[in-house]
Amino acid sequence: MILSDVDILDRLESGDLVVEPLEDVDLQIQPASVDLRLGREFLEFQRTNIPCIHPNSEREVEEYVEETTVEDGEFILHPGDFVLGTTRERVEIPPDLIAHVEGRSSLGRLAVVVHATAGLCDPGFRGKITLELSNLGTAPVALTPGMRISQLTFTELTTRAKRPYGTDRGSKYQDQGGPQASRIQGDREFGGDQ
Repeated sequence: MILSDVDILDRLESGDLVVEPLEDVDLQIQPASVDLRLGREFLEFQRTNIPCIHPNSEREVEEYVEETTVEDGEFILHPGDFVLGTTRERVEIPPDLIAHVEGRSSLGRLAVVVHATAGLCDPGFRGKITLELSNLGTAPVALTPGMRISQLTFTELTTRAKRPYGTDRGSKYQDQGGPQASRIQGDREFGGDQ
């Protein structure tokens, strides 16, 4: 079952579901979703001369991205660019819900995509959401921190997750406070424990 605005507001009021700061409830709560705003931090992928990125090499991933913070003004997303952004809001998803990260149609009509593959927040996830921003169009698009960039829809599980996302599972992105580069080198197939 997908939560309606009534369900979302009830869960937010009870503290069971957290989306904070929720500065404008009338604007951000939609009929079946919550609009999230763009944060100020971005991880930009740099042009590089390495032949490829090895998922098991943390060093290569760190050398490939550069952090940018927009204090005033806007971030220009150029055609073909891919950057990691973040939401301004921090969320806490209870063990009986999953949240789906979706783009807003108004930005989609400008060829801006907000996620490539990471469109799911597992039950138990806490933190700001990393956005996988890309411009599929032919013109640069100005993104202003604070603008509504994405929306979350919530689906109720038939039973609570027995092992929700979090520190008990060794979850890599729990409590992230901004955009996070890939931590795939921590996966079991690359010698990690996750």
